[in-house]
Amino acid sequence: MTSDDHAIRAEDLRRSYRGGFEAVSGITFSVQYGEIFALLGTNGAGKTSTVELLEGLARPTGGRVRVLGRDPYRERALVRPRTGVMLQEGGFPSDLTVTETLRMWGGCTSGARPAGEALEMVGLASRARVRVKQLSGGERRRLDLALALLGRPDVLFLDEPSTGLDAEGRRDTWELVRSLRDCGTTVLLTTHYLEEAESLADRLAIMHAGRIVTSGTPAEVTASRPSRIRFRLPPGMPVARLPLQLRAAGSDRDRRVEIRAHDLQEALTRLLRWAQQENVRLEGLDARSASLEEAFLEIAQSQAPTGATPAGPTAETAGV
Repeated sequence: MTSDDHAIRAEDLRRSYRGGFEAVSGITFSVQYGEIFALLGTNGAGKTSTVELLEGLARPTGGRVRVLGRDPYRERALVRPRTGVMLQEGGFPSDLTVTETLRMWGGCTSGARPAGEALEMVGLASRARVRVKQLSGGERRRLDLALALLGRPDVLFLDEPSTGLDAEGRRDTWELVRSLRDCGTTVLLTTHYLEEAESLADRLAIMHAGRIVTSGTPAEVTASRPSRIRFRLPPGMPVARLPLQLRAAGSDRDRRVEIRAHDLQEALTRLLRWAQQENVRLEGLDARSASLEEAFLEIAQSQAPTGATPAGPTAETAGV
């Protein structure tokens, strides 16, 4: 067994398609052992193309990738038994029961855990004898996850794991992923639910147009974005009366005000002191730090050319 200080490492990774379209344009990142890492991106950013390289499903056009210290494409026979993959769509035989599906997959998996254990982990034990075609969309996603966990993977790839799940199912899945991480499993996650990434990820990277635009912990990624304070002023109180230091934006017509500030505590303290001195009640007062969603949208908008239509394949047409 080779050694590496990271479970996943990509260096100047590139992937091009016929016609010269480069979906992945020289990205570098690493994932530590026992870490949940979220790979996020705008449509067509290159997430799927990147994950396929990490899973060993394709050869990089350029650069280097290592999973568990090995090349996942050239040494696939050594890497694949130690990884679990949850795809966006499992494609199960519809007439098999849930248990039969797990047993069939387990027959192709080294050291597979018992089917019943996997079903308990994902909350499908009560559906063991139900045919796959009778499962709801959310239940099929749970079955996808159960199959990915059969081999007790050291590295787990999760592609949109909570799509189709209700709120309770999503929270249960999050708890399971955290428990796997706590037991030493390395998880690489792609998701369109930014709340999911913010809640689960120890670190993350955001891709756009084949490149990594920003990376770090969720707190680090959002730290450079301003916090937000929203409220409504009482009738007859113009926005111009607010302290100049707060740099407020609003309308006297609907009385709604929004303040952006990098120091939320200082701005909120100044606002409340002003309101007390002026005997003003701030209706619907809402103060919060920047969210990952706001950071993501800011990146997407700032990177998009004004009035331009993206050239080349998109995520929907090229699977990138």
